[in-house]
Amino acid sequence: MERIKIAIVDDHKLVSKAIENMISFNPKFEVVMNCFNGEDFLKQLDHRKILPEVVLMDINMPRKNGIETTLELTKNYPDLKVIALTMEDNESTIISMLKAGAKGYLLKDMSPDILFDAINIVHEKGIFYTDIVTQSLLKIKTEEKINQEINNSLKDREIEFIKLACSELTYKEIAEQMCVSPRTVDGYRDSIFAKLNVKTRVGIVLFAIKHHMC
Repeated sequence: MERIKIAIVDDHKLVSKAIENMISFNPKFEVVMNCFNGEDFLKQLDHRKILPEVVLMDINMPRKNGIETTLELTKNYPDLKVIALTMEDNESTIISMLKAGAKGYLLKDMSPDILFDAINIVHEKGIFYTDIVTQSLLKIKTEEKINQEINNSLKDREIEFIKLACSELTYKEIAEQMCVSPRTVDGYRDSIFAKLNVKTRVGIVLFAIKHHMC
C-alpha cells in the first residue's frame, strides 16, 4: 500500500519533530518534508521531484506565515491539500486560512486519532473539520438543488451583507456601510443563518467562498 506523503511546516522544532514522530508510527503515512517556515518550504518544493500530498501548516511563523504560504500553494500547487495545525482558534484567523485554501483546521491539542482521520479524509475527500471548531465551521449543504434554492431565496441586501461579512468589518461597520441600523444588520444576519443552516459568521463565509461571492 502506497503511503500518503506528508509535509510539516512549523517553526517550533520540538513540536514539528514530535508531530513527525507521531505520524511515523502510522504505516499509512510518510513524512517527506519538515520545514521551519513557509519561505523555506516553498523554496524546497521548487526543487523536489516527489511532492507531498498533504501539508500540515502552522500559522504564526517568521519570514512567511501559514496564510501567505497557503495562498501560494493554492495558486502554484493546487493539488497539495493544506490542513492548518495551530493554536489559533479565533474567527478571523480561521476565515483567513479558509480563504487562502486550507482544506482542514486542527488545533494542536487534538488527539493522534483525530489527526490521522483528518489526513485520510482530506487526502480522499478534500475537506475536514473537527468538533473543536464545528461551531465556527458548520457544514453547508452541498446538494446542487438545495444550493440553488438557497441562492434563489437570498434577497439583494442579504447578498450584499454576505459579501461584507467576508471582510474584517465589524457588524457595526457593516451597518454603516450599508446605511442601515445595527438592528437591521442583525436581522439580515439571523435571516441568513436560517436560510444557510449555519450558526456563525464563519459559516456565512464558507458559503460565500464556495459560491465565489467573496
